[in-house]
Amino acid sequence: MTLDNVEPPAASAGLTSAQAAQRLAQFGTNQLKPRRQNLLLQLLARFRNPLVLVLLAASSISAATGDATSAAVIVVMVLLSVVLDFVQEHRAGQAAQKLALQVALKVQVLRDGQPQELPAADLVPGDVLLLSAGDLIAADAQVLEAKDFFVNQALLTGEPYPVERHAGPPVEDAAWDAEADSAIFMGSSVVSGSARALVMRTAKRTAIGQIATSLEKPPPPTAFEIGTRQFGLLIMRLTLLLVLFTLLVNVAFHRPLLESFLFAVALAVGLTPELLPMVVSVTLARGAMRMAEAKVIVKRLTAIQDMGAMDVLCTDKTGTLTEARIRLERHVDAQGADSDRVLELAYLNSYFESGLKSPMDDAILAHQHIDVSGWTKIDEVPFDFERRRVSVLVERRDDPGSDRLLVVKGAPEDVLRLCTHYEVDSFSRLPGVGQQPKTFDDAARARVQALFDRLGAEGFRVLAVAYKREPETLVDAVVDDESELVFAGFAAFLDPPKASAKPALQALAAAGVAVKIITGDNEQVARHVFAELGIEVTGVLTGAEIGAMNDDALRARVEDVNLFARANPQQKNRVLLALKARGHVVGYLGDGINDAPSLHTADVGISVDSAVDVAKQAAAMILLENDLNVLHAGIREGRRTFGNVLKYIMMATSSNFGNMFSMAAATLFLPFLPMLPLQILLNNFLYDLSELPLPLDHVDEEDLVSPRRWDMGFIRNFMMSIGPISSVFDFLTFWLLLKVLNADERLFHTGWFVESLATQVLVIFVIRTRGSPFQSRPHPALLLTSLAIVGLAMVLPFTPLATVLGFEPLPPAFFGLLAGLMVVYLTLVEVIKRWFYRRLSGHRARAASVGPLAH
Repeated sequence: MTLDNVEPPAASAGLTSAQAAQRLAQFGTNQLKPRRQNLLLQLLARFRNPLVLVLLAASSISAATGDATSAAVIVVMVLLSVVLDFVQEHRAGQAAQKLALQVALKVQVLRDGQPQELPAADLVPGDVLLLSAGDLIAADAQVLEAKDFFVNQALLTGEPYPVERHAGPPVEDAAWDAEADSAIFMGSSVVSGSARALVMRTAKRTAIGQIATSLEKPPPPTAFEIGTRQFGLLIMRLTLLLVLFTLLVNVAFHRPLLESFLFAVALAVGLTPELLPMVVSVTLARGAMRMAEAKVIVKRLTAIQDMGAMDVLCTDKTGTLTEARIRLERHVDAQGADSDRVLELAYLNSYFESGLKSPMDDAILAHQHIDVSGWTKIDEVPFDFERRRVSVLVERRDDPGSDRLLVVKGAPEDVLRLCTHYEVDSFSRLPGVGQQPKTFDDAARARVQALFDRLGAEGFRVLAVAYKREPETLVDAVVDDESELVFAGFAAFLDPPKASAKPALQALAAAGVAVKIITGDNEQVARHVFAELGIEVTGVLTGAEIGAMNDDALRARVEDVNLFARANPQQKNRVLLALKARGHVVGYLGDGINDAPSLHTADVGISVDSAVDVAKQAAAMILLENDLNVLHAGIREGRRTFGNVLKYIMMATSSNFGNMFSMAAATLFLPFLPMLPLQILLNNFLYDLSELPLPLDHVDEEDLVSPRRWDMGFIRNFMMSIGPISSVFDFLTFWLLLKVLNADERLFHTGWFVESLATQVLVIFVIRTRGSPFQSRPHPALLLTSLAIVGLAMVLPFTPLATVLGFEPLPPAFFGLLAGLMVVYLTLVEVIKRWFYRRLSGHRARAASVGPLAH
């Protein structure tokens, strides 16, 4: 396909709105992800659940043997469960999508001759992109105009360094050469410079779209997903054991095979927490909406729980702990005297730098009295995170035949080692004829280093400024030209700590989250900020030290270090991996191009709304305010969300397990099935209905004060502590029904149905809190729904449905016995629960006294 109506001479003017709409219909949206399935296919996909298929098969067999009523009711119950789950998850997904749209990738495009900001999904071939440093390139395109335009296309080529792209003539799609140095590709990012580019290919026609299959591989599982999988395996093992046991007992007693099979399958359904996916999805979606109110936009729902489990937060200090309103306070020469020359050289460099301006560039350019109108730029070597410096090649407009000047500004360590001379001249203007730089000997280096250390200790962020005269024949500046430089002096900046940073850090520490600073600044500056915030530096590692360590050595050190200075992006990433290898759940807060790898590596990548596109795309969460207090609110919401998920799991693995175990064990001595398969399914469905408001429930403050994560040992031990209590009361109910009420099979089924449902539902008010059920109040919806379901169970035997369901009216004496049983049961569960948590606290205290590795 070629681009219609794109005349090469006018291509840089972009499309009209009408042309764009026509092409959007022709080419489709600019999205690599496959279109969402229609709702019917999504609903049908839920019937692939093995338990659902077994139930439907059993229903078919039942209908074929003549029991059409039971078959119909089973089908209805299955359909209600599946539809309920589907509707809740669909609503949760829609809520998450609406939140994600708030931080969707936007691009600058020429439409109708005017620059416009549009969603990247709306790009079509023929659009003209306006690109600048920090942008993510959203389509394959041809560069039409470029100014020092460097892109990082490591995603496609693996090249570690940015490459420069130059302008080429507009072409049609069929003539586009992807190998030309004017071609840029979707997924690349702009490191420096600016450009206009004609969109050639979108979506799956792009280079990255051609390999979309490999790119769409699912990401590594998060801590939450791993925990869910482990829980599923635990339940599957328990279910298999109980079902096999039940089948063997019934076969041994020569009971009807079909009825025994239906009973075993219903038992499996009763034990399986099939509502868990819905509870998780709805709880996470509600958490995402609550976090949006707290100015945190969630892009990946499971990241909410990961944030709740986070125990280490890594962050840069600029803009997070400090105001990010940097001021240029001093500009000094090699002897520490104020120097206008240093300011003017720094201004020249920042003014002509075409890359993404840093806050320090803005602070330099705020000195608008500097006149650079007499200078013109020839070329530049843009900033990168390996060299940590930027160089511009300039010459005087009024003297084009004179030597050209290469002005270098960057990290002092990287600039000073390239300097062979220095000068001391506090009064003269920009370098001219007659100035004689001095040789940079060891004594001079020691003095300059002492000056640098002193500025850092006073809390200044420091840039070194140097220059070099170049012959007029030099047209293209390259990295090799950055040698034999003349050191001019230092530019020193102040970035005061935020007023909110100190209480926010104290709140994070109280919440069990250790904050580690990973910064590109030097150690002295970072130590000064730590002192201003009242933080104790427990250990320091520099980028050079990290680079000299292997991964094992780094893992051994990261635990005790909370300040990583002069770290480049690769070293930041290694620190995060080392912390994760130590068993920590790690968050990373960053907003720059260099933060993208770390945002992807962390368990929870967090960026800010003002961040560059690359960082926002890599992050799982976006803070609408760059404030640690907002982050602390998000952490609490993550813990609240996980707390409500855990409540359902604790119920499903304690009282529910106890009832199913009782049912399996009862087959050993009862001459009939303890409950009909249909009644088990109804019991399970009503129980699930009672738990629907659980995502709305309150979470106790004590569950919000420390990181929460999956602990299979905790879940298993809780189940083994509470589950047997339910079984004991089930067997007591059996005895009362058989010996006191002289119940026949139908009355037995009815009485135990009511008792088992009442114990399963009402125990939530005990299990949902570690403290007293009378002090921690449940959400009104949970209270009303639970009581309504228990009331419905008691009324059902007296309705016309009783005959269909296999029930009969219960005698008044039963309800008196049930009330007494419930009071004793809930009281005993409360006593055992408190014993369990006291014992758990004792174990954790002993483990903490041994040290972190004991966990």
